[in-house]
Amino acid sequence: MKSLNEHLSQTYSYLALRKAVGWIGILLPVVLALGSVIFFGEKSLRENISLYYYSGMRDVFVGALCSISLFLFFYKGYDRWDNLTADLAALFALGIAFFPTVPEGKYNAAAIIHFISAAVFFIILAGMSFFLFTRSKTDPTKRKLIRNKIYIGCGLIMVVCLAAILIFYIFFDAKKPDSRLVFWSETIALIAFGISWLTKGGTLYPDKKVKA
Repeated sequence: MKSLNEHLSQTYSYLALRKAVGWIGILLPVVLALGSVIFFGEKSLRENISLYYYSGMRDVFVGALCSISLFLFFYKGYDRWDNLTADLAALFALGIAFFPTVPEGKYNAAAIIHFISAAVFFIILAGMSFFLFTRSKTDPTKRKLIRNKIYIGCGLIMVVCLAAILIFYIFFDAKKPDSRLVFWSETIALIAFGISWLTKGGTLYPDKKVKA
């Protein structure tokens, strides 16, 4: 009985870990935007989430990314590919946190690393939703099939948002310097990322006996 209780305790710990990652992703843009307005008197949204590094919410921005990275490093999936993918995502999350973008003007080396880290981070997360979260060791239940649709939908949203950001930077960035398209695209992508991980953590459509 003790070993069973230990197994259940570890299972619930991993579910809690996944939920924590999901909630941080969903709440991060909201907390950054509201915190800047309420506590630091900013009048409007910044052009993208990364620019909150240069606001009074810098510590929240960096701390949230470090927390996501830490949780991803401790994440355990079905096999070593799950774990390796999560570790890579964790590494690029640190790249986002510790190599800030530039507030304006031409990109420097740190900003380039930041941009690449952010792009690869979302690509990995989308890939996890598409290919890893949808797997099952046994025949999938009806609820698992519903969860798979959520994972695929979240992955698609992340890819679309990433494509929108890339198109904006290539074709429209110089023409619309005050646009908030990147901020909203990043926010939607983070919400999709969060929903995917909350689902993986058993918040949405869990199986009755075993949450997967």
